[in-house]
Formats: sequence, structure tokens, C-alpha cells
Amino acid sequence: MIRIFFITGTDTGVGKTVLTTLLVRHLRKGGHDVGALKPIASGDRNDARALRAALGGGLSLDQINPWSFRAPLSPLVAARREGRKVWQRDILNYVRRFGRDFDPMLIEGAGGLLSPLGEDFDSRDLIVSLQATPLIVVPNRLGAVNLVRLTLAALPQTPRRNARVVFMNPRRPNAASRTNPELIAEFMPRGRVHELPWLARGQTNGTRQLSPAAGSVLRILMEE
Repeated sequence: MIRIFFITGTDTGVGKTVLTTLLVRHLRKGGHDVGALKPIASGDRNDARALRAALGGGLSLDQINPWSFRAPLSPLVAARREGRKVWQRDILNYVRRFGRDFDPMLIEGAGGLLSPLGEDFDSRDLIVSLQATPLIVVPNRLGAVNLVRLTLAALPQTPRRNARVVFMNPRRPNAASRTNPELIAEFMPRGRVHELPWLARGQTNGTRQLSPAAGSVLRILMEE
């Protein structure tokens, strides 16, 4: 079976694209035939462009992001403003058809886990239907523990058990960021909580080499 990882988050703007592009580059460097999609985007297509760059330009922007809408709103609302509707079956058919050529497949969601993506579906529905492993991205700051637990509680039992949590560490650690990962680990199976160290801009876009600590996190994420 094709391995599918679904990158979601506790909110929008939490670092989903940063993690997805880092994983793409790491897997390509390791010789994997990785594919990456952001099926739905609203506001702009910058995340999809970042994925395309990480993939080395092997896929077109429209292949990576087949559904895009202009308004910077929930994709459901943005689509309706354009007189369009997005259906879960179309997304699933596209991902499954596209995924035959790649292993693993990385799917980046839009917004948080329960942000409506189309007519009567969200990222949680796609995770369940695709039998994907959820990677939950969260900024490592005060309040993160509550956000992660709410996101985990919203997942059904199997994806919740398989989920990984990735804390995106701040440039300057504080008491909350130092204790959040250890606390969340009490509520999850062993080895499912990870911390990505602060990354300079050149490290996120691939122009500078990652630190050994960041590279280690990516390896562990993919090898579990």
C-alpha cells in the first residue's frame, strides 16, 4: 500500500508548508519517489509554489493544487463566492489516481483539522477516507497543549493512535515551549511527539543546509 501522510495543523499559518517542504526535500535526498499535493487552497497559491520548488519542478502548479480560490477565506466560503462547489469524492479520486505514481504521498491540508474544505467535508474526513497518517503541526507556545489535545480528540481512534505531533519551536525558548512536548507526550503513544528546532529562512526554502537536529527529526518522522 502507498504510504500517505496528511499534514494538518491546530490552525492556519502554523508551519504546515514548512514541514511539508522539508519532508519532501529530505525524502528526495534519500532517493524516495515522493509526491506532494495541496489539493485545496484559498487566498493565494504560495504554499503550492513552495511544494513545487521542493519537488524540483517535476509537477505543475495545477497538478499540485487543482482547486484554488481567490478569497482569503475558508475554502468552502471562497469556493461559494465564485459559484463553485468542491466535493469530497472528487478530491479523493484525484489523490488516489495521482498517488499511484508516488510513494510516499504527502498531502497538505488547508487551515486546521476541522476547517471546512468543501461541501460537508474537512481534513479529518480526508484523513479517514485515505487511511492517512496525520502529522499535526503546532507552534510551540503557550496554549499549544490545549490546541493539540483538542485536535487529537477530534480524530477517530485509529488515526488518533497513529498521529504524530510536530512542535515548531520558537527562536527563543520559554517555559511553555520547554515543557509542552513532554506534557503532550503523556497523552500519546511513545515516540509520537517531535520538536523541530527554529529554522532560518534559508533552511526552510532549501538554500541552506538543515541543522543535524532538524535532520534527525525528519528521519524519525519518516522511519516510524
